[in-house]
Amino acid sequence: PMGSERMEMRKRQMSTTQETPGAAQAQHSTGNRGANACCFCWCCCCSCSCLTVRNQDEERARRMSQELQAEGIPNCEESPAPTLEEVNAWAQSFDKLMLTPAGRNAFREFLRTEFSEENMLFWMACEELKQESNKSVIEEKARLIYEDYISILSPKEVSLDSRVREVINRNMLEPSQHTFDDAQLQIYTLMHRDSYPRFMNSAIYKDLLQSLSEKSIEA
Repeated sequence: PMGSERMEMRKRQMSTTQETPGAAQAQHSTGNRGANACCFCWCCCCSCSCLTVRNQDEERARRMSQELQAEGIPNCEESPAPTLEEVNAWAQSFDKLMLTPAGRNAFREFLRTEFSEENMLFWMACEELKQESNKSVIEEKARLIYEDYISILSPKEVSLDSRVREVINRNMLEPSQHTFDDAQLQIYTLMHRDSYPRFMNSAIYKDLLQSLSEKSIEA
C-alpha cells in the first residue's frame, strides 16, 4: 500500500509540473492583455493611450471632412467695389445691405467668421431657385438645397423650427420655386435680428467704412 501511495504522489507531482509552465504562460498572457486590453481585443473598457489616439484620429478625420466640404462652397458674387454712399446705406437697414452684391459679400465674409455662412448660402440658393422655370431644373435644385441646408445630416444645416420643416417636407412632394419660401424668410429674419447688429459693430464693416472715407478725403 505504501508503494502504491508513493506512486500516486509521484504521478500527481509530475502532472503538476507539466501543467505549471502552461498555466504560468497563460497568466503572463492574461496579465499583458489586462494592461493593454484595448490593444488586443475589440472590447475597449480600459482608459489607456490607445483610446486617446483613437479619439484624436476621429477628431482629425472630422475636421478634414468639414474642410473638404467647405471647399465646395461657392465663391462670392461678382460685384464692383462698393462706394462710400453704399456702405453708409448698409447701416440704415438690413434690406439695403442685402440688396447689393457688395453688401452681401461683406456680410457673408462676416458670417464666415462666426461659422454661420450657411445662412447666406441658403438664402442665395433660394433666390436662385425662384428664377427657374424649367420643372426638371427646379426639382433638381430643390433636392440639392434640401440635402445641403435642410437635412440633419448636412454640416451646412440651417436652423429652422419644426413647423417650417414640416412645410418643406410637404412641399418637397411637388417641388416648386417657392418650396423654401417660409424657411428663407425665417433665415432672413434670423440674420437680420442676430447677425446684422454684430456686423455693423465688426472690424470688417468699420475697416471698410474707414478705408472708403479716407479715399474720399484724398480725392
